Amino acid sequence: MRLLMVQFCTCLFSFLIAYGIYHGKLMFPAEFPFKPPSILMITPSGRFKCNTRLCLSISDFHPDSWNPAWSVATILTGLLSFMVEKNPTLGSIDTTDREKRQLARESLEFNLKDEMFCELFPDLVEEIKEQIQKRKTEVEAQNAYLAERSLSGSSLGDQGYGLLGSTLANIFVIVGFAAFAYTVKYVLTFSAK
Repeated sequence: MRLLMVQFCTCLFSFLIAYGIYHGKLMFPAEFPFKPPSILMITPSGRFKCNTRLCLSISDFHPDSWNPAWSVATILTGLLSFMVEKNPTLGSIDTTDREKRQLARESLEFNLKDEMFCELFPDLVEEIKEQIQKRKTEVEAQNAYLAERSLSGSSLGDQGYGLLGSTLANIFVIVGFAAFAYTVKYVLTFSAK
């Protein structure tokens, strides 16, 4: 039996899964396209177990629902839709949205440690390295800013942006609105006479 294996990588942009790059395998049987592929995820996502066949309507777990007209692009699109939903299935795991976002951030470093990933997706590896460097630069700049602020002894409260400042601003807005309403009422009453 001949087995064709396709490695894939997909980027997922979602409000649930912040930004992650996920590596997986599609394993096609010799009878493809008349039989569906096995689908495995390699990169942890918080949605599926790693290196475990996934029970999806587009996988070999459900040959009765397989359509021979489906392409690799169709399979990947279907997989993306399963990644953002929460329905349990064999091979899925239940994690919080926070855990999924954390795994999405960690997916970049995880994939760089995978030799097969680096060999298959060299352009993406360079992009990931740039993204990691950009993140480090942003964190360093933020830490330097916070350190400078703490050394200078100033804080948001010192600048009038604290609780007292916002409370006073709200009081002035309410008093101003009440004065405006009273003025309008006075003008309407006076003009009616």
